[in-house]
Amino acid sequence: MTPVARLRGFACAAALVLLAGCGLQSGGAVPLRVGPGSIEPVPELDGVAITVGSKDFTEQNILGYIIEFALSAAGANVRDLTNIQGSNSVRDAQLHGQIDISYEYTGTGWINYLGNETPIPDEVAQFEAVRDADLAAHGIVWVNMAPMNNTYAIATTPQTGVTTISGYAALVAADPNAAATCVGTEFNVRRDGFPGLTAKYGIDAGRVPKQIVQDAIVYQAVADARQCRFGSVAATDGRIPALGLQLLRDDLGFFPKYNAALVMRKDFADAHPQVATILAPISELLTNESITELNRQVDVDGREPAEVARDWMVAQGFVSAR
Repeated sequence: MTPVARLRGFACAAALVLLAGCGLQSGGAVPLRVGPGSIEPVPELDGVAITVGSKDFTEQNILGYIIEFALSAAGANVRDLTNIQGSNSVRDAQLHGQIDISYEYTGTGWINYLGNETPIPDEVAQFEAVRDADLAAHGIVWVNMAPMNNTYAIATTPQTGVTTISGYAALVAADPNAAATCVGTEFNVRRDGFPGLTAKYGIDAGRVPKQIVQDAIVYQAVADARQCRFGSVAATDGRIPALGLQLLRDDLGFFPKYNAALVMRKDFADAHPQVATILAPISELLTNESITELNRQVDVDGREPAEVARDWMVAQGFVSAR
């Protein structure tokens, strides 16, 4: 994404909050037009108003646009409310009916929204647990889990010689200055982020030379190794391979699974069962490899998330370009 486009996105997100007070507006138009492909018009969705949401980072914007293009091709009247700042804001918007559907991560649901302390190691079991618990507690339906697992990770360069998080913990204990770490703003406070990580690995958090920065800054900062030598990253970010970073092995199994799945309120899912059917084959193709490449096209090549999402949907035959 170009700097101008990024600023435009942040400004729009801020404007939505300012204009709507405690809530969000109904969203804007889908940024690009598409026609039918393997997804054909569905009579039951013709003209149905559906608002699609996402968080405010590259992968989430891409996933949000993928939903939008699929449902537009099916004939729905889709509204774009992507690029909402922060996980909790998206969650609140969904619970209060301001967005109808989004992609969410199973680990985020299990730990942050449902308040569990211990993740479930198996991907399918984690999905089933969050699906059942969130439906019972909040009336939120989880469907169509994708293979992609955008777990948190700690990244470094090969030059540090550290390959595991236990090795990172040992370095903090022995030579804190050699373990300078950049952490994203959410990672710094989430229980499935820095506080939980340091507790699990016995790291004295006070000894870590830590800088709290925007997530997007972490990757280049670690690659340059001037500001920090380690950093919190998302495992499917396209800048990891592009910058030659390596992920530390989570040898104690702290990080939950973060498979993407569709989330909807029960009333919406019950009223429009066609939505899950349309999106099921799309979720099946969202692997770590495919989403990392899409992320790379935005964050390394500078393309717009909507264009990347549209072109992928066309390449897969789901929709046609207009």
